[in-house]
Amino acid sequence: MEEGKMDENEWGYHGEGNKSLVVAHAQRCVVLRFLKFPPNRKKTSEEIFQHLQNIVDFGKNVMKEFLGENYVHCGEVVQLPLEFVKQLCLKIQSERPESRCDKDLDTLSGYAMCLPNLTRLQTYRFAEHRPILCVEIKPKCGFIPFSSDVTHEMKHKVCRYCMHQHLKVATGKWRKISRYCPLDLYSGNKQRMHFALKSLLQEAQNNLKIFKNGELIYGCKDARSPVADWSELAHHLKPFFFPSNGLASGPHCTRAVIRELVHVITRVLLSGSDKGRAGSLRAGLGPQGPRVCGASPFSRSLRCQGKNTPERSGLPKGCLLYKTLQVQMLDLLDIEGLYPLYNRVERYLEEFPEERKTLQIDGPYDEAFYQKLLDLSTEDDGTVAFALTKVQQYRVAMTAKDCSIMIALSPCLQDASSDQRPVVPSSRSRFAFSVSVLDLDLKPYESIPHQYKLDGKIVNYYSKTVCAKDNAVMSTRFKESEDCTLVLHKV
Repeated sequence: MEEGKMDENEWGYHGEGNKSLVVAHAQRCVVLRFLKFPPNRKKTSEEIFQHLQNIVDFGKNVMKEFLGENYVHCGEVVQLPLEFVKQLCLKIQSERPESRCDKDLDTLSGYAMCLPNLTRLQTYRFAEHRPILCVEIKPKCGFIPFSSDVTHEMKHKVCRYCMHQHLKVATGKWRKISRYCPLDLYSGNKQRMHFALKSLLQEAQNNLKIFKNGELIYGCKDARSPVADWSELAHHLKPFFFPSNGLASGPHCTRAVIRELVHVITRVLLSGSDKGRAGSLRAGLGPQGPRVCGASPFSRSLRCQGKNTPERSGLPKGCLLYKTLQVQMLDLLDIEGLYPLYNRVERYLEEFPEERKTLQIDGPYDEAFYQKLLDLSTEDDGTVAFALTKVQQYRVAMTAKDCSIMIALSPCLQDASSDQRPVVPSSRSRFAFSVSVLDLDLKPYESIPHQYKLDGKIVNYYSKTVCAKDNAVMSTRFKESEDCTLVLHKV
């Protein structure tokens, strides 16, 4: 960043999560990411710099190794003029969602992360003049726990996402239960993937956003957000998929455009050959759980028709979904098996608090940290070293379970022969595309007790409400059939 040329008017609000806020440059394909803190929690400039540097190092030394360098953009820590940061904070305040204003932008340290704008194609430094569409997907956990430490039988049948939906709707987080199931998206079966993506488009929640030329045109902030309008979305997308072909508006047009979008995203998700080391994890991961979630609406509808769900076609090993799934499966023991190991590490730290740095709990996230993650043994030898390795693997797995995939699409020009970017076809056009991953901050060590409690809460609520209701329905069916008579005819 060139200090003398920093103008807050060249930057605009882009979005924010629980821990950081992002602004995007109007012309250049870059964003600045600032940390956020509660008003009463202050950190020193040195602490904030180290926090941001740890994020960069973890992306570079761990996630880039697992997922491949083309997918992971680490960025760099930059120091900005304090007056610029203060003016920028004032400029964007009115654009921030009310639900996110419980935390303030860090305006005191001057430190931020400079990253590429992933809603743009990752080839050119400056914004291109051709239209660009970007789809952001947060796919969540793509497998059912296979650990023998799981005590709730339901967790061996129904995925975490589908169970959590019921609790989120009950607590008012979302308006209705999504029909999306991550296992359908990760199946590699195109029919199941199409169903999963359409379900995300119907009930996006915070798992899907669509940007057009860097501006958000489709997404859901909270339960108060208006119901998804497919016709309005189709209006935005039509020029991309049906350029000047006279396709009429109306329901038929909307369905055709949405179908094209879903097919193109599926093709992109199944593409890729970027080298990463996640594939080497598979051999040591042991038996896997069911390939089909018992609560998936796609699976349930087929069962009602007396058909079996197509389990999976298998994800290509070079694609990003495959690599992400392998990193997620570093959660070898499930939180139920992991929590006692976390307590073992905690007891050790209570006795030897000075060892926290040696154990690399707060970094540095270097090559040595990465190498320890490759130990996939599950035989507990009772040591702190074993417990720590499993805890660190769990943190990395949870990071992969909560990452987002960004797919940027741009219509190919008539003469695209010199374009080196990968291309995906649709029925009426061709798109140059790039795929990236974001939200790759390592999950905090301190969040493990919360995850343990939340896991129990999700499973207990699902068991008491959904399973009890299903059992009642089955019981009623049996009662209705008690007086039936079976008549056998001689043939």
